[in-house]
Amino acid sequence: MIPARYKASRFPAKLMQDLGGKPVITRTYEATVNTNLFDDVIVVTDSDIIYNEIINTGGKAVMSKKEHECGSDRIAEAIEFMDVDIVVNVQGDEPFTEIESLKKLINVFKKDSEKAIDLASLMVHITDEYEIKDPNTVKVIVDQQSFALYFSRSPIPYARDKEVAVKYFKHKGVYAFRKEALMDFYRLPMLTLEASEKIECIRYLEYGKRIKMVETNVQGVEIDTPEDLERAKKLWK
Repeated sequence: MIPARYKASRFPAKLMQDLGGKPVITRTYEATVNTNLFDDVIVVTDSDIIYNEIINTGGKAVMSKKEHECGSDRIAEAIEFMDVDIVVNVQGDEPFTEIESLKKLINVFKKDSEKAIDLASLMVHITDEYEIKDPNTVKVIVDQQSFALYFSRSPIPYARDKEVAVKYFKHKGVYAFRKEALMDFYRLPMLTLEASEKIECIRYLEYGKRIKMVETNVQGVEIDTPEDLERAKKLWK
């Protein structure tokens, strides 16, 4: 499922911006379909413009019936009555989505015979100081088994002792959920940590869900700003 909101607060209409001759959302949809990993790929949107773009290019899309605060809510509404086990959320602003990272997410659930994992997501090791401090970059810290401890827009961990070598990980907004975990998210209210940070996966942690983080080396470009779009255009070439 690809949640696609037209009126993004930081970069309105970013999903309809041109990337190599096609809108960003179309590039993301095509990249996801081309992995050949999924039974179905569907864009979930609140926008007639995005809906028509996907349908007119031969893709699948559904319109949200309600207003939603985040992509997880939008997907949950769409899949509530679908007969599915695992749902993968690919962000609409991720046109460089690729097969190996998605395979790693799906394999988490193939190996989880006891169904102890509620959802899985991706993280990338980052070293650039600007990116570590940038509030637009969501960071994650994990335990020894790579389960998420916390997500933040602040640099975490805070390097009080400069002599200690720590690794910083950027959270990539690609998730795989068990359907029941996603529906729980949909029905539970937002709490203060999520409201403060504006990071939806914190809600899962606040309600005791287990998030398995999977490291990937693929950085790609998430298009959150006009500057990101220019970087994406250069990378596309």
